[in-house]
Amino acid sequence: MSIQWFPGHMAKARREVSEKLKFVDIVFELIDARLPLSSRNPMLDQIVQQKPRLILLNKADLADPNQTNLWVNYFREQGYPVLALTAKSDKSVKQIIPASKKVLAEKIARDNERGIKPRAIRAMVLGIPNVGKSTLLNHLAGKKVASTGNRPGVTKGQQWLRFGSQLELLDTPGILWPKFEDPAVGKKLALTGAIKDDLLHLDDLALYELEMFSRFYPEQLKERYKLTEDDLFKELPELLMLISEKRGFRDDYERASEMLILELRQGKLGRYTLDRFEELSE
Repeated sequence: MSIQWFPGHMAKARREVSEKLKFVDIVFELIDARLPLSSRNPMLDQIVQQKPRLILLNKADLADPNQTNLWVNYFREQGYPVLALTAKSDKSVKQIIPASKKVLAEKIARDNERGIKPRAIRAMVLGIPNVGKSTLLNHLAGKKVASTGNRPGVTKGQQWLRFGSQLELLDTPGILWPKFEDPAVGKKLALTGAIKDDLLHLDDLALYELEMFSRFYPEQLKERYKLTEDDLFKELPELLMLISEKRGFRDDYERASEMLILELRQGKLGRYTLDRFEELSE
């Protein structure tokens, strides 16, 4: 079953982004390093068109580092400049301006030849909800200039923000696409908090979480919930029941599902990547 979710403010934001593109030199496409494909808006190519772009794989500190390296190489092979970063890290954020100048090297050279005085790079930040746009902006500025929150829809409008003499950023609300044709994409986005929880059943999300961790991060699952190797071979509903019992929830599977999802988001299951590079061809 496909998931449809396209609030009116997102349709408006898409129109405004298209109108404002002419004022920027480069687009920063911010995506979640745990979901390098699922957190990319497929409408973005149509919106951005030929505007220079820098892909920022944010939340790299939460993602599986081996998978992140594979995805960075993949995007580079596709012709995209890309950085893996953590928006809260000075070292990560300081890479953005040099990387932007590299992308815009030809334009900067042309301006120099024409005698055009150098000015700040004007960039637009685009991405779906909850990929860390506001956190990135605040860290660049060294103070709170944008609202943050671990939920979708925090940024409601567009605003220009200046960072020193080298960078001006146009912040935008997160823009999702009208429908998720692949149910797995919706589950991944819901697990990481990019779409509202009430769009999917919590037990379905928890079962999907258990499926992914049983396949790719079994040791993390075993350690967190005191499971044995044999436990991981149980059917997923049985495994959810077992974890529910171990946590003292008895047959309150909804409460157990909430706990599983919350602990995933809090990082208590360790680093993970749900978009697997080895499954890219599928």
